[in-house]
Parts: sequence; C-alpha cells; structure tokens
Amino acid sequence: MDFRFSKYHGAGNDFILINNLEGKIQLKTDQISLLCHRNLGIGADGLILVESSQIADFKMIYYNADGNEGSMCGNGGRSAAAFAMHENIVPENCVFEAYDGLHQAEVRCISPANFHVTLSMKEVNSFDLNQNRLLVNTGSPHFVTITDKLASYDVINEGKKIRNDKTISAEGINVNFMELINNEIHMRTYERGVENETLSCGTGVTAVAIAANLWFGTKSPTIHTRGGDFKVRLERDKNRFFNIILEGPVKFVFNGKATI
Repeated sequence: MDFRFSKYHGAGNDFILINNLEGKIQLKTDQISLLCHRNLGIGADGLILVESSQIADFKMIYYNADGNEGSMCGNGGRSAAAFAMHENIVPENCVFEAYDGLHQAEVRCISPANFHVTLSMKEVNSFDLNQNRLLVNTGSPHFVTITDKLASYDVINEGKKIRNDKTISAEGINVNFMELINNEIHMRTYERGVENETLSCGTGVTAVAIAANLWFGTKSPTIHTRGGDFKVRLERDKNRFFNIILEGPVKFVFNGKATI
C-alpha cells in the first residue's frame, strides 16, 4: 500500500499526519509502530489520521509510537489543525472530533512552515492532589510532581518507574516533572505509549498549568519545555477548571510518500 503523509511537530513533539478523509487507509498496529520507528521507519512520537466526521470539521485518530490507539494528544491536535488547514480541509478556525470530544482550534500562519496554534482543552472537574504530586486527566492521564535540578534529572528511569506503578494507575500514566525557576515554570515529560521522554506534551503542559494553579496560584502561565514554550489560559471555580486554552508553536517539516 502506498500513501502520502506529512511530518509536523508541536514544540518538538513530532507526528506523521495522513489525510484519510476517504477512509481508504487502514494501518495495523505493527505497521504504525514501524512507521514511527526512528531507525527503521519515518520516525515520530505518534501517527495521526485525519478522517471525516459527522459532528465536526474532521476527526483526529491518534496512535502512539507503539502502534496502539491513544487518548487525546494536545500537540497532536494542534498539529492536526495546522495540517488540515495546510491541506485546505478546514479554514483557520475549525472544530474537530478527538478521543475526548470536540476541540476548537485556531491556526495562525507565521510563515509557510511555521504556525501558532490555539486549542481548547477538555474541562477538568476532578483530580487527586497532595503536597508533592497531582493526578489529573486533561484528555490523557497525567502524574505531576515537583523536583529540583530538572535539567539533570533522570526523567527516563524515574518516569518509567511511575508510569508502570500499578498502585498509581492500572493502565499506566504519563509522568511530568516540573520546577519553578525564578518564578517561571519548566517541565519535562515521560510519555506513555512512546515509552520515552518527549520534547514536549500538550496534555502534560495543561496538567502542569493546573498543578501550578493549585500549588502556587499561578494563572495563565508560560511553560517552558525542552522543545519550546507554551501559554495556558484557564479559569477556575473551586475544583473545576474550564475554558482551558493551550497555545504554542507548530512546524511543518516535510511531505513524503511511503510504501508499507
């Protein structure tokens, strides 16, 4: 089977995107895993099919790098919106269907390959909080904890332990380490399904923004990841977080054709 694809990344979190509006492309788990393999395939943190939707401008089907269908991916959603606009599927403002419901996106073209994408995230009505960790679902399940010396922290090994700790989550969880440096938020993420550190994670950034609000009272923070900077806007009513907006960079990398 031959198909065309595009490669995009949202602050270093990279994806293979495929226009599947006609529904002709059917990929198996091992095929997706191979395509995402950085030595044997195209290489990506995930693969996204842009498909037709009965209730929105398009539907985003997201697969992790291990080939399994994933939950909501914030950077994947922002990249999918930029891809869909680039493909003339949608205008700059669109609504798309994802794993956790509908999302509004606004794509601003900065240059032919660079975009600034704003994305509405799901409302958060429940979480599990204590002094040193937060468990919250922002479209995907996340564990957030505070650490010092984030730059040299062993994110991969420590993240893997928490990700696989069945006392925390039976299905596994994404793990975020954050540090407040000169009143600025820095973070790193070990991502479930990728089973490695990623340069950024959109739902993780959202989880860290909620943690920063709960622990420090921070509102509308700028959050620094290894892949780039994000802005998160949110409103809070007691334990309810709503009108959550995630915004940051998206870059088109290249188009290609694959045979599998």
